[in-house]
Amino acid sequence: MLELADKRIVLGLTGGIACYKVAEFLRRAQDQGAVIDVVMTEAATHFIGATTMQALSGRPVYLDAWDERVPNSMAHINLTRGADAIVIAPASTDFIAKLANGLANDLLSTLCVAKGNCPLLVAPAMNREMWLHPATQRNVAQIKADGALILGPAEGDQACGETGSGRMLEPHELLAELIAFFQPKPLRGKRVLITAGPTSEKIDPIRVITNRSSGKMGYAIAQAAREAGAEVVLVSGPTALPAPYQVMRVDVDSAAQMHAAVMNEAGNADVFISVAAVADWRVVNASGSKLKKQADGKAPQLEFEANPDILADIARMPSGPWCVGFAAETENLLEYAEAKRKRKGVPLLVGNLAQQAMNADETELILFDDAGHTALPVLGKLAAARKLIAAIADKLPVSPKP
Repeated sequence: MLELADKRIVLGLTGGIACYKVAEFLRRAQDQGAVIDVVMTEAATHFIGATTMQALSGRPVYLDAWDERVPNSMAHINLTRGADAIVIAPASTDFIAKLANGLANDLLSTLCVAKGNCPLLVAPAMNREMWLHPATQRNVAQIKADGALILGPAEGDQACGETGSGRMLEPHELLAELIAFFQPKPLRGKRVLITAGPTSEKIDPIRVITNRSSGKMGYAIAQAAREAGAEVVLVSGPTALPAPYQVMRVDVDSAAQMHAAVMNEAGNADVFISVAAVADWRVVNASGSKLKKQADGKAPQLEFEANPDILADIARMPSGPWCVGFAAETENLLEYAEAKRKRKGVPLLVGNLAQQAMNADETELILFDDAGHTALPVLGKLAAARKLIAAIADKLPVSPKP
């Protein structure tokens, strides 16, 4: 699935060492189907060559308003008409000041003034003191008020040797922001709490009881919810997956830890989506040291007790979030999933077949609610997650919390 298919982007580069990151961003965006026209300020050419950007984009690079390749000498008009977005990356202190004051003294600043309704996305990149300077903060506030979307900046080591705010986002983060920009925002202003991955129950300091959940579905739902405008908290069991961009991840191991983390966050959530494959039992007599193999070959006798039921506990909260459960079954999916929905007392439950979904990149989801069940087509997990989030947004009460 090409996330930016049929999207035409004007990519503007201004002066800054972060120009080197933009080459990778351009390729990643093209890999997702975007068509990109590059516009560079004179200062940007001191950090990366126009020839490089032309070779990467496969299209002419525009440097000034008097480009003889443009028959009517109106590149500042032609480039933005029909464009889906303008992305300024890196956006220098000087260029942000131009945007704030409507200056138009080169091609890039002129097309930003002449852009009409074309959206403007701005990725600042500068030294920490320049970013924190009152004038810069005023200018950023002004361009936000004028409708620009500010991407970043991030914190960390800077080319000057200092550390702090002002780093441009990394290429994959810019790409995530651009893709998210084009997604509908039905959950804007909502806070969504999600569990994902397996849990891990200790037998001894080395051995654990766990399951085959990869966390892919939960992480895809977290990304889709964030794209839909929500503030997202992801409580994750052990998994190697990176957290989706701008999703707050809380790492846990056991079901008891997951229960505690979820209960800590639930009071502030509008929606709770219980995707994690949580262990039903834990080992009561777990050993504090490694269990040794016995000479008689007998296995250690493990005693179990039930773990807390996270979804049921949240669903019982008198002013808790709107709850969505998951049921991964190996047989009788329709029967078992609907029974689980009623038993847990949740308005929506999502069912799938574990043998088809676990650690796979595609899934077939079935949604269960009071009206019956609806099967979604087999999709990649992110595409399926977006459809699920759209369904949740459609079913969510106007005022889910009193």
